[in-house]
Amino acid sequence: MTPAVFLAILCLGRASSSPAPDPNLDAEWQRWKIKYGKTYSLEEEPQRRAVWEENMKKIELHNGENGLEKHGFTMEMNAFGDMTGEEFRKLMIEIPVPTVKKGKSIQKRLSVDIPKFINWKKKGYVVTPVRRQGKCNSCWAFSVTGAIEGQMFRKTGRLIPLSAQNLVDCSRPQGNRGCYIGNTYLALQYVKENGLASEASYPYEEKEGPCRYNPDNSTASITGVGFVQANEDALMHAVATIGPISVAVDARHVSFLFYKRGIYYEPNCNSSVVTHSMLLVGYGFIGEESDGKKYWLVKNSMGTRWGDRGYMKIAKDQRNHCGIATYALYPRV
Repeated sequence: MTPAVFLAILCLGRASSSPAPDPNLDAEWQRWKIKYGKTYSLEEEPQRRAVWEENMKKIELHNGENGLEKHGFTMEMNAFGDMTGEEFRKLMIEIPVPTVKKGKSIQKRLSVDIPKFINWKKKGYVVTPVRRQGKCNSCWAFSVTGAIEGQMFRKTGRLIPLSAQNLVDCSRPQGNRGCYIGNTYLALQYVKENGLASEASYPYEEKEGPCRYNPDNSTASITGVGFVQANEDALMHAVATIGPISVAVDARHVSFLFYKRGIYYEPNCNSSVVTHSMLLVGYGFIGEESDGKKYWLVKNSMGTRWGDRGYMKIAKDQRNHCGIATYALYPRV
């Protein structure tokens, strides 16, 4: 990896004042607020309502153009409905990914036959259930715990959910900053040096707190970090032969926020700036392999109400779309 590759964490901000609400949407607005537990001050509600209505229009336009046939995917209103695209982009924090010496921990392309389909999710003993990071920017921690869970299963035969909160609270000495910003490589360095607690013993809280980890109670350990070469062929070999891989993508787009199902393709994605960490759990194709409808299957940490029950298909073999292969790594156990 080179310093030119970036990992950014998403932050929220304020919406600007907007036009009067559409009374025809009153009932739907109330249902949406109840569904996602949204409450606002009298001053804030009109602003957030206007943003929500604008996002509804974007989603309906996308799907009205026959999202699956024209765009390859559909969108749906979800918990992020009161957030503007500008908020999502403006308050990005980009940090250089740590440089690793080439040839030392890069995953080489393996000269072995690999299957045309891989879905570690269907092999439920390798992938734990979808989690929800909530108001804490801890996608990096969930991506790392997911990758370690898979490798620990391969080593021990047991699938034990691991503690993202342990990483949020305790990896500041390695360079992470809790719910503010984090890096998957630095998180793996923490686990290499300290071990990691189980989710049961150190549950998730959606906020940073004091480090309460006791090494004597470590549930998982790793011996090092492996990087996958920044190309999709190497990434395909890695996920087929190693297991779930920690990846990061450019997720700054409204289309990502409201993704529902299908193969995600965003023309404005940047393959060299990645903003959100997820867990790559497989790949495949829809229809004939030669028609270009290939996809990567990724597990997100936004809960089961986002995307396809918490999962997403991203366009595969489309020039490293959204940077899926730009920053991929895995734990060595």
